Amino acid sequence: MEDGRSPGPRICEGDCAVLKRDDVFKAVPVLRRRKIIFEKQWFYLDNAIGHIYGTTFEVTSGGNLQPKQEVEETTTETKEAGTDNRNIVDDGKSQKLTHDDIKALKDKGIKGQEIVQQLIENSTTFRDKTEFAQDKYIKKKKKKYEAVITIVKPSTRILSTMYYAREPGKINHLRYDTLAQMLTLGNIRAGNKMIVMETCAGLVLGAVMERMGGYGSIIQMYPGGGPVRAATSCFGFPKLFFDNLHEFPLSKVDSLLSGTFSTETLPSEPEDNALLEEESNGLTDEKQTSLQEAEEESAAEAAMEISQTEEQETMDINAEDVEFKENKEKENKENVREKQRKQWERRKKLIETAALLREKNADGLIVASKFHPTPLLLSLLEFVAPSRPFVVYCQYKEPLLECYTKLRERGGVINLKLSETWLRNYQVLPDRSHPKLTMSGGGGYLLSGTTVVLDKGKSDSSSLEALKMEEPSSKRCKVQDLHC
Repeated sequence: MEDGRSPGPRICEGDCAVLKRDDVFKAVPVLRRRKIIFEKQWFYLDNAIGHIYGTTFEVTSGGNLQPKQEVEETTTETKEAGTDNRNIVDDGKSQKLTHDDIKALKDKGIKGQEIVQQLIENSTTFRDKTEFAQDKYIKKKKKKYEAVITIVKPSTRILSTMYYAREPGKINHLRYDTLAQMLTLGNIRAGNKMIVMETCAGLVLGAVMERMGGYGSIIQMYPGGGPVRAATSCFGFPKLFFDNLHEFPLSKVDSLLSGTFSTETLPSEPEDNALLEEESNGLTDEKQTSLQEAEEESAAEAAMEISQTEEQETMDINAEDVEFKENKEKENKENVREKQRKQWERRKKLIETAALLREKNADGLIVASKFHPTPLLLSLLEFVAPSRPFVVYCQYKEPLLECYTKLRERGGVINLKLSETWLRNYQVLPDRSHPKLTMSGGGGYLLSGTTVVLDKGKSDSSSLEALKMEEPSSKRCKVQDLHC
């Protein structure tokens, strides 16, 4: 490039990209001849492949994308402006172009920028508006008639903004600034060994993976049958990032802490099962062959009364049936072996993850789930090394207040802090910068702290001292007088 900077990453087939139009985002896979619907526009991403991320495209006829050419806007028509809008009446009669006229312009293939220019020329009140009102009018019409989208590379900021705007319930109403606070308070960095427990569709997990950059290890604790990583897949991480990603079910945490953890419920090694399966398949093969012989004998007896050509046809059909059954049996055997292999790999990974947790030297803990945080935190803190940070997110503060109290009683933690972030967006424009009228009502609450060595011998005495300190001063004085 002329300025010496290298171009950014390019859009490739199979990537996960994010479509952007103003403040609206949508994550989509980049595939050829796949129809995409975004903001009432449909198009294909075929022509976007090979361009640099961040390129702005214009939707043309047939749903094709073309890079938008930067054209200097002519301001000759918009120089004339009124002093105020007091004489403008919104009666719907100021625009000469009708809906049919605008539709006819679209059918002719006229671009959105030219349609906006014609709307300005056919508006009887445009020149009477103030300069600010004219800019607002142009912006509004461009948004409606200009089919322009920008394709950007996924990131934590973009995906968290997208989820919070489109589907906040799936991420437990975790706002993007609160997520940024979690990553900072949790000291997420490359080389860490992190424990992540979240039910935010994999958004928090993806944010931690992006911050660590593929270095270190992550143990994801999950409820139910398996982890949910819908948002994680939108990041488009390379395969290397998933090599050090482990998973462990919450249902087995108690057994791991008590020392009764086992994997007996999972299937044994695939070799043993494969041999048993082959033996059973051999018995079924004998039964099927005997049935086939009986069928052939009955067919031969019936064929005595039919011509030679018909006999040949029935033999061909029987041969095809036998071949079809053999192929089906082979497919079933392969499917069974593949299933057993996957189950064995899952069992092996589970044992490896349990060994990592038994070391109890995790560098941090992140919790952001729909469950009550107290039992989760008290059990998962056992796997965290001393002098390490932990962060708990909850949409409501009452569960975190209970968690705060339990931790103070238990001990083993310092610097406990319950916080809420406050966010307000501002419009920044010449001579009209001000806070936006609409703002977020709340982004959830965070409980953060640092682990220390828990001396179980002194925990009982410290709890008694804490109870004494909570007594009223008058009562403490009376007790002291009695002892004297």
